[in-house]
Amino acid sequence: MNTTRRHLLLGLALLPAATLLPRVLPAAGPDSGPDLEPQTLETVPLVIHGDQGPQRLEVEVARTIAERSRGLMERDHLAEQSGMLFLYDRPQSSRNGFWMYRTRIPLDIAFIDEAGHIAEIHRMTPCKAAQAGECPVTRPSVPYRAALEVNAGAFEAMGVAAGDCVSWPGDGGLCAGAPAS
Repeated sequence: MNTTRRHLLLGLALLPAATLLPRVLPAAGPDSGPDLEPQTLETVPLVIHGDQGPQRLEVEVARTIAERSRGLMERDHLAEQSGMLFLYDRPQSSRNGFWMYRTRIPLDIAFIDEAGHIAEIHRMTPCKAAQAGECPVTRPSVPYRAALEVNAGAFEAMGVAAGDCVSWPGDGGLCAGAPAS
């Protein structure tokens, strides 16, 4: 087998591995310095519909691989009633998770299913490891279509729980009769 063909086959064999974790590779490498350039993301209203009534947030939307990889890295704070919504074109496997590499603030994450319902909520603490691979990965036990990160404790303070429905403008959530604004 010639070298070109071997490289092509190796590349094709490794391609599926590149999609296993949505946030494995940071947008900038670990040697890019202590601070990353600020990113400007679209901000949209998001509503969580639950037993405590509607909870309204303004969230940044991370749609691209680079935006999702960067997430809330290098932020010193996150305003109350705000967060980051990670959107995917198709459902993500429960093997795909989130880490806290270079993330300075504790967060809660809600994994949102195909119908717009919160499947699970997890608490995540900052990872101070020098290498990304040394940080734990938070994974849900079920597939998800989106994920919502907020300040640690915010979901509990708002009375948000698994089963609540999340809606946002456009293709977001399928909460029957519950508009996002």
